[in-house]
Amino acid sequence: MPVTRKRVGVLALQGDFDAHAKAITLAGGEAVEVRTAGQLNSVQGLVIPGGESTTMLKLLNMMNLIEPLAEFVATRPVFGTCAGAILLATEVLNPSQQSFGALDLTVERNAYGRQIDSRVASISPGAEFQRRAGEGDVEAVFIRAPIIRRVGPAVTVLASYDGDPVLVEQGRHMVATFHPELTDDARVHRLFLSKI
Repeated sequence: MPVTRKRVGVLALQGDFDAHAKAITLAGGEAVEVRTAGQLNSVQGLVIPGGESTTMLKLLNMMNLIEPLAEFVATRPVFGTCAGAILLATEVLNPSQQSFGALDLTVERNAYGRQIDSRVASISPGAEFQRRAGEGDVEAVFIRAPIIRRVGPAVTVLASYDGDPVLVEQGRHMVATFHPELTDDARVHRLFLSKI
């Protein structure tokens, strides 16, 4: 009997959605680019990639995807990276903006600084990540990254960098302030697939 691969949408309005699609495939899922409500309804989970969160909100409004995405977030797993992490937080700073409130987080936009302050770091995930996703450090690519300033009591921190949470989960949802899709390590995406 053939194994059914989990269908994971990648919001394909902005950002490096192609790299996320490749990472999902590498992790064992089936990636589907999502640009319409119909495509959103055809997937079991969704990745919201990096990009520019205010621009992404404008595009979501233009494509009439705000309400369908809010309904999706309320019922199915979503993984946000960088701008996607901002859109999934309950509170956004610098400046304040609309978000979907999927995880009890306060996130500050562009908190590491300008593009020139972007960096690649090796981070040591916590025991929970290593138990579920595999041991070893994770290469974390930070590009104009946000910082998670507050995590609520229901949020689990899976990895930190310089004392700040950079990979967290709450229930079926997960966010990273870095770009795991820009490396050959599929463990973060595989961990998200396990939620579907």
